[in-house]
Amino acid sequence: MSGSDDAVRVEPTSPQRSWGPVLAPVLAIVAVFLVWQLVVTIWHVNPVFLPAPGRVLARLGSNLATAGFLGDAGVTLGEAALGCLVGVAIALPLGYAIASWRLVGAATTPLIAASQALPAVAIAPILALWFGFGIGAKVALCALMVFFPMLLNTVLGLRQVDRHILEAAHLDGAGAGALLFFVQAPLARKAILTGLRGGFTLSITGAVVGEFMIGGSRGLGRLVTVAANMNDTTGLFATVLALCVLAVVIYAAISALEEATDPTKERTTR
Repeated sequence: MSGSDDAVRVEPTSPQRSWGPVLAPVLAIVAVFLVWQLVVTIWHVNPVFLPAPGRVLARLGSNLATAGFLGDAGVTLGEAALGCLVGVAIALPLGYAIASWRLVGAATTPLIAASQALPAVAIAPILALWFGFGIGAKVALCALMVFFPMLLNTVLGLRQVDRHILEAAHLDGAGAGALLFFVQAPLARKAILTGLRGGFTLSITGAVVGEFMIGGSRGLGRLVTVAANMNDTTGLFATVLALCVLAVVIYAAISALEEATDPTKERTTR
């Protein structure tokens, strides 16, 4: 009898859990496009200022059918990915040091906070002087965009690990390396992946800003500049929409990774 009761309780909630998180953002996006279409239609907005969503989607579709546009998107994504790897490679060990030793945190926190007050637009020319006008400066800019959210979330996640768990593992003979890889990292996983999710999407912004300020012959940032100079508002909106789609895909992929690697998730269904 209890088995049948469990089936009655679990079966109705299963579709809600699987479809709710998917339908909610889809409906929100549809609502935005509907409002956009209503504004353009009711107020007869000049396409030079705000093209209709149908025109933008049509341009985006035609752009995606060309190898050149996909190549530009790949360049921007590559810059963002490399910058994200560099930023994560620096933020993770520094975050561990700050969370583990108060003196390191006291020494570095003011400098890190001050560095975040510098806008990316101001940093880009300096990076161009240091690294040249190639991919190096853009990767460095992306790394800076990723670094701060990754660092903050790493420190937060490690500091939230229950000290009693660490003490128990230490009493069982776990050394610093074993504590980090088998206790602290798994328990701080959610916060670290949250930082990665936000940081990677910011790295897309860093790549585009780098293409604006540093220049280059490829990239979505270059396409935005070309469209703006030609007063091609539809092309401008289409490229910006492509950047939004790219950021959403990255965000969803890391969210899926976070969900798939959740150690507390129940993996057996009845």
